[in-house]
Amino acid sequence: MKLDEKLKSHVDSIYEKQQKHKREIKKTNSSTRIQKLKNLKKKIMEHKEMIFTALQNDFKKAPSESDLTEMIPSLMELDDAISNLHSWMKPKSVYSPFLLLPGASSKIICEPKGSVLIISPWNYPFLLSISPLIAAIAAGNVVIIKPSEFTTNTSAIMQKLLSEIFPEEEVTVIDGDASVASYLLEKRYDHVFFTGSTPVGRIIMQAAAKYLTPVTLELGGKSPVVVDKKVDLKDAAYKICWGKFVNSGQTCVAPDYVLVPEEMQSDFIQHAKESLRDLYGAKEEDWIANSDYARIINGKNHDRLVDLLEDSKQKGAKVEIGGIFNKQELYLSPTILSNIPENSKIMQEEIFGPILPIIPYKDLDFAIDFVNNREKPLALYVFSSSNHTAEKIISETSAGGTCINDVLMHLANPNLPFGGVGESGMGNYHGIYGFKTFSHERSVLKQFGLYNLTQIMYPPYKHSIIKDFLRNLI
Repeated sequence: MKLDEKLKSHVDSIYEKQQKHKREIKKTNSSTRIQKLKNLKKKIMEHKEMIFTALQNDFKKAPSESDLTEMIPSLMELDDAISNLHSWMKPKSVYSPFLLLPGASSKIICEPKGSVLIISPWNYPFLLSISPLIAAIAAGNVVIIKPSEFTTNTSAIMQKLLSEIFPEEEVTVIDGDASVASYLLEKRYDHVFFTGSTPVGRIIMQAAAKYLTPVTLELGGKSPVVVDKKVDLKDAAYKICWGKFVNSGQTCVAPDYVLVPEEMQSDFIQHAKESLRDLYGAKEEDWIANSDYARIINGKNHDRLVDLLEDSKQKGAKVEIGGIFNKQELYLSPTILSNIPENSKIMQEEIFGPILPIIPYKDLDFAIDFVNNREKPLALYVFSSSNHTAEKIISETSAGGTCINDVLMHLANPNLPFGGVGESGMGNYHGIYGFKTFSHERSVLKQFGLYNLTQIMYPPYKHSIIKDFLRNLI
């Protein structure tokens, strides 16, 4: 798709302005950056209702859900950066080894990377634009945000909000389709931050490789849940259903499938059904009418999910509850499947929608092997009252992050890094980890005094001294 010349010129202009301005932004101190973050927080609160309306117009997201999943995490991230940025920016003194003594001091300073491109997704369009932006501002960068073209209302309100705080040479939202993203990626940045699918992540990385630009890739994958025999099954089912069906399953760390001991499968499914009735209503008609249950983002994604569901059914899967869809309404009911064949599409790709497969297992080693035989997930969830079992699962698997006896909640702690591993991504952010993502940790060594031990490195070599020094190291 060819990019409109007017838009192309606009992108060029913004890019050039930011490249010239990034040196000025680099000079800003913690007080200046903290004030910018405070201004951002104030402006978000002023536009709060407009943001909720935009999210509701984009995919019928309930204001209360937007508050919990978009607004509150953004404000928590802002508060954390405002409270701690001065400390994050302070140079860190480190020990200098004996060879460099007596006249050396060593420290690490965090300097801005410079210019940042943030490409954000549609599933949490406000949070997943604002959260990396907070970190990039805290680190002292100029930023271009390319939001998803699928959430035009939210993109528009972000454009309005940010333009009221920042000049375009510092922070700019550039809207448009995939051709805009492609054109932006032709340019050179100091860091590219992408949240989205693994296939697109590969495209982002290929484009960045042209300039050896560092990237953060927040991707996804099939995040499993392992339910142990020693567990409060009702509590586990309720939490899993909430985490799976919030935002209609369109969450990168949503439980993708559940591994349950085979003798507990029927009880787990019964508890899950009861949980859905508690969450969304007693019957299907209640679910459709429930304003707390979001819709699928668009027809293309709705078709993809229906195809996954129908393929599973044709291959023998049983619909335990749900399975109702309406494309005109972009509705797909909360759905639980059992008896799912491994060759079904739904077990081969990330679901990213309100369909939850239940997989029975005979012993824990089988469950661990089931997880390990697939790509490393963005999240892995463990439900068990046994610390030994939980630690065994963690030590024998790999995942971007893990919750024990809960789902999604590791994202709520800004003191924990959030990011994937392998196919589920690279790099991390949140709190100080976001600040470091958009900073370069620069090493600085200062020599003073007339003499230090490093002079044994100069010719003519003092062999006896070198041998004595080596002997002490051994």
